Amino acid sequence: MLKVGEIAPLDTKVLDQNQNPVSLSELLGKPTVVYFYPKDNTPGCTKEACSFRDFNKDLKNLGIQIIGISGDSPESHIKFSDRHELNFPLWSDQDRKLITAFGAIGEKSMFGKIYQGILRITFVLDKNGKIIKVWPKVKAENHAQEVSEFFKNLTLKNST
Repeated sequence: MLKVGEIAPLDTKVLDQNQNPVSLSELLGKPTVVYFYPKDNTPGCTKEACSFRDFNKDLKNLGIQIIGISGDSPESHIKFSDRHELNFPLWSDQDRKLITAFGAIGEKSMFGKIYQGILRITFVLDKNGKIIKVWPKVKAENHAQEVSEFFKNLTLKNST
C-alpha cells in the first residue's frame, strides 16, 4: 500500500462512470480524496458513498474533490450513483490497475473462503498528487465525517 509522502500513480488511466478515460493527473491543482471500495450497492459501500455524498458540500467548500473507485463497470456506477443521488464521480477500474498501484487490493475472507479483493482504503492527495493521509482500514458509516474533520483541522493548522 502506498504511504504518506509518496506520489500517487497519476497517469494510470481508468474509466469514469460515463466511460471516458480519466487519470488522477487531470485532478492536479486541488486536494483530492481517493477512496477505494469493494462493490456498488452493497450495504457497507452504500453507507460510505452516501456519507461522502452528505459531506461533499462541506468538502467542496474547503476546495476538496472526491473520487470513488471500485472494480465495477461504468454502467454499474451510473445505476449506483443515480439510485443514491451521489454528487461526486465514480471511476471504474475493472482491470484493477489503479487499485493495484495504490495497494488497495489484498486478502479477504467471506464465509470461510479466502480471496483477493478490493480493500476499503482512503487516500488524501495534495494538489500535486502527493499522499498526505491514508486510512488503511475504513469503517464505512462515519468515514466521510472523519475525512471532513481531517481537512478542517488541516485548514485550522495552516491558518495559524
